[in-house]
Amino acid sequence: MKKVPVLSCFAVLLAALALLGCSRQNSGDSGEKKIRIGIAKIVQHEALDACERGIQDALKARGYQVTVDLQNANGDINTAAQIANKFKNDKVDAAVGIATPMAIALANTLKDTPVVFSAVTDPVKAGLVTSLNRGEGNVTGLSDAIPTVEHIGFFKQIAGIKTLGYIYTGSEDNSVSALELVEEGCKKYGITLVSQSITTSVELRSAALAIVGRVDGVYLTTDNTVFSALPALIQVFGEAKKPIFSGDVTGAMNGGCVIASGFNYYKAGEATGAIVADILDGKKPADIPVKFLTDPSESDLLFDLDAAANCGITIPAVYLDQADYIFQKGELTKK
Repeated sequence: MKKVPVLSCFAVLLAALALLGCSRQNSGDSGEKKIRIGIAKIVQHEALDACERGIQDALKARGYQVTVDLQNANGDINTAAQIANKFKNDKVDAAVGIATPMAIALANTLKDTPVVFSAVTDPVKAGLVTSLNRGEGNVTGLSDAIPTVEHIGFFKQIAGIKTLGYIYTGSEDNSVSALELVEEGCKKYGITLVSQSITTSVELRSAALAIVGRVDGVYLTTDNTVFSALPALIQVFGEAKKPIFSGDVTGAMNGGCVIASGFNYYKAGEATGAIVADILDGKKPADIPVKFLTDPSESDLLFDLDAAANCGITIPAVYLDQADYIFQKGELTKK
């Protein structure tokens, strides 16, 4: 009988094991747990879309190859509840709620699954946590609180406003909380406030028309319903030649707002994704404090010189030098 060399037998064995390994991996039986993340936003607009992308990119940067279920409630609370139930039935490993109503829906439904909120202005008032110093049970996340009082002072300095318009969604906790800060800012700087609440984005144009003749300019906080229909407001105030100050830079990048100052929503998404990764690494949500973006590198300043000229406003060079973005002649330039 002819003898087969030992090395040849060993090579055949290695090849067989390699094929077996490939077969198991391809069949999905590699032994590694597949991670599924649910990400839901209350409505679609540029800022929340950027936040959504940042979350996914942060998870990839941390080495997590996850299956992501992206959902959009289209501004409907009932749809938000349905999405929360879907994530529960699908047994996601973690769920992210972008904006207050979506985060509340997830927190109310998912009791045994980590819930990370993002772009929530006042998580304590929303009932998501009882303290900003730690999470609450299975819930923690990131706040998109902005320096509203300081914004109003800056708006007065640049545009010389004496009366300020503020349109907000009365059913959103973050917008109601922001109203209190707008009132504080107006009181501090001697400005008369004219506020108007809406319930859906289709009401935004009517609300803008209702106040545009009574104010010198309008201030926008991070109200998702308002920003989902922002072009309607920009048209009304643009035709009236009255300035808009946006607390959301991402949503103002298409032009129309004389000033936009606030943090970068993509970076907010990255910070949110880092929280999710920490939880996947084994950290408990209750041990993670609410995250705020306070570093200057996480905030942006934009001036729209086209809109400023339309309103008869000249932006001082000292502020233009500090800008991260300039919108002029219909184009956005990053400095």
